[in-house]
Amino acid sequence: MTGEPAPLGAAPPDALTAVAEALAPLGDRVGRDVSLAAHTTYRVGGPAAVLVSPVDSGDLAVVARALGGTQVPVLVVGKGSNLLVADGGFAGVVVVLGAGFDTVTVTGTEVVAGAAAALPVVARQTAAAGLTGFEWAVGVPGTIGGAVRMNAGGHGSDMAANLVGVRLFDLRTGEDDEVPAHELSLGYRSSSVGPDTLVCAARLRLAAADRAGCEDTIAEIVRWRRTHQPGGANAGSVFTNPPGDSAGRLIDASGAKGLRVGTAAVSDKHANFIQVDPGGSANDVAAVMAAVADRVASYTGVTLVPETRLVGFPGTLGGPPAPGAAAGVDSHPGAPG
Repeated sequence: MTGEPAPLGAAPPDALTAVAEALAPLGDRVGRDVSLAAHTTYRVGGPAAVLVSPVDSGDLAVVARALGGTQVPVLVVGKGSNLLVADGGFAGVVVVLGAGFDTVTVTGTEVVAGAAAALPVVARQTAAAGLTGFEWAVGVPGTIGGAVRMNAGGHGSDMAANLVGVRLFDLRTGEDDEVPAHELSLGYRSSSVGPDTLVCAARLRLAAADRAGCEDTIAEIVRWRRTHQPGGANAGSVFTNPPGDSAGRLIDASGAKGLRVGTAAVSDKHANFIQVDPGGSANDVAAVMAAVADRVASYTGVTLVPETRLVGFPGTLGGPPAPGAAAGVDSHPGAPG
């Protein structure tokens, strides 16, 4: 269940107003012109025209009725840990799942985690239950829903390794399905989960193990990340690794480490991270990404593919058309956060 892609480009103000009015029964779980900086790990970016935080299935039904039949762009946001929203914001509806979707239930070796559950929390809870297979997730500042959508991973594993199935909700039709993992076309940082489809929950199958050993593994992963990756405002790895190589190595080899545009710069600690100054500009981050990709292509001939999803920039979801492009083109860059 992937649904049809929502059109690119900004939604007309009257369409947004109509959707906001249809969402009115949700009360203070709906906002207008809400800053998205607080919803991304870059801590930059403009406002969402409409932001809604459903807390249960009833709220989701209201959202589907509001969006059904419209072409208003919709964006599902978890922790925003692989998301860059333009300074001009997102001219559509942003869905951020509320607390009703963050529960974690462990039964034997099976784990059911709500889409809003934080990956580090699930990793620590499963380790404490004496289950192995999800320790890698302790260092990923995302949610279960976002991790399914992009098949997040690290330290030799990913979501596909233990994912059994998911509950998916179509934000335009209201269709609510249980889907087995093998139908999601899970690949390297990718899946077939469409932009109008919300991951509500995931079912994982792990293996019984010694609790102390699991917690030691988690501690080692945390130590490794603190040693090798920068802190501060960033969104983790910016580009996916080309087959048989490392994006960070290519960026470093091209001399782009430390490259700065305005308030954003390539990390001196890890070349595949971009850090942004407090109060900085999302557009500066995008400019650094473009400059890095150009330099790597010039020096190595390799075309880097962004892992970070760009939203609200020309030609991307919720942004104006790219120069020379027609409005409403059905295309979505990257995997959502």
